[in-house]
Amino acid sequence: MEGGPGGDAFGSIPFLIDSGVNRDRDLIVMAQRGTLHAQPNLACPEIDRFGATAVGLAYDAPSTGRRLVRAAKECRDRLAADGVELSAYNTTENAADFADLRRALGVRQWNVYGYSYGTDLALTYLRRHPEGIRSVAIDSVAPPQIVSLPWTWDSAREGIGAIFAACAAQSPCASRYPDLPGLLTEQVRRLEAHPLRLTAQPPAGGDPVRVVLDGGALVNLLVANAVKAVDVPAALDELAHGNPERFARAQAAGATPVIGEFAHGLTQSVACSEWVPGYSEADVLEAGRRAFPGWPDTVLAQAPQLPFEYDVCRVWNVPDRTAVQRVATSSRVPALVLSGTFDAKTGASWGAYTARTLPRSTAVLIPGIGHWVVPQSPCAASVLTSFLVNPTAPDTACVAGLAPKPFTITPEPETA
Repeated sequence: MEGGPGGDAFGSIPFLIDSGVNRDRDLIVMAQRGTLHAQPNLACPEIDRFGATAVGLAYDAPSTGRRLVRAAKECRDRLAADGVELSAYNTTENAADFADLRRALGVRQWNVYGYSYGTDLALTYLRRHPEGIRSVAIDSVAPPQIVSLPWTWDSAREGIGAIFAACAAQSPCASRYPDLPGLLTEQVRRLEAHPLRLTAQPPAGGDPVRVVLDGGALVNLLVANAVKAVDVPAALDELAHGNPERFARAQAAGATPVIGEFAHGLTQSVACSEWVPGYSEADVLEAGRRAFPGWPDTVLAQAPQLPFEYDVCRVWNVPDRTAVQRVATSSRVPALVLSGTFDAKTGASWGAYTARTLPRSTAVLIPGIGHWVVPQSPCAASVLTSFLVNPTAPDTACVAGLAPKPFTITPEPETA
């Protein structure tokens, strides 16, 4: 079960094969309703094109929000004119599709694996359609009963804080970068007051593009793991000393999206019906202030990865589904719960939280890994394949020897 919501499940097949899940069993991958290979496809080229230009706009400026809302409305109006019933694109219906698929294929029992939004979906599927599920593996967990816009700040604090704590635990990193939390706060405040406007070459190559680095952009690059975790202390130190190149190049990567590949229509239909209702914009700001006291309110008012979502949802206009969706899953089906300590999108502690109502679960914490653990960790991949063989007693021995990789240490800048 692919993440997003809105990601292309077929694009993840190489990662799944490399992790060995189909070494001695069949692998079944289904495109979720509304995604790239489904009919209809809820792609929003309008939002893709906005994203390409947004790298050169102030991240949290009201004018940027208006552009995003306009793009979302254009997409919504087009889909509605084509007869798409956007309220049918939700996690309840998505889960029912997988239940239907198992019956249609005549599969008596199968194992379920999902990551990110796919864990929200897998837990919903397990709760509503438990028949035929032999085991469930969830990777980078978004608990259905918890996912909301304020929750994104809790996860951001946990993931970024874990990177800083790991640096403090490595003596070369601790001595070279002694106060990363203070340094980040200083840079967020500085960039929000005086954004950097520069040109940078996208990591994939091509012509340099104009980018803006403000406080909101910096935070979202960290949450998105756009700069590798091992490079984050060095990148922040370089930024403080007048060299923003690592962050600028990461920002420039957004200038070249594949137009029409990601199903933003599914994203918004799920987010606006299941994640946004029940909390106010003031709740998001308050959660941000708790997570990062001292940061500018203009940064904290926008949920990481989902800026201006309340404005978008007002034009997206789908019914509130929280009453049926914000429900914990309790099940005795064997489960594997994988989390990475550096995950700033779905904080690692939510894995253990979710395992509390899954009494036959094995919760595994992989140090030094960010969002979507299995493709990044050979140990996690081996735990998953072991779990598929023996869901009640997977071999987790490899975890004991793991530690975060050494951080990048750059020379001290010369002082005049």
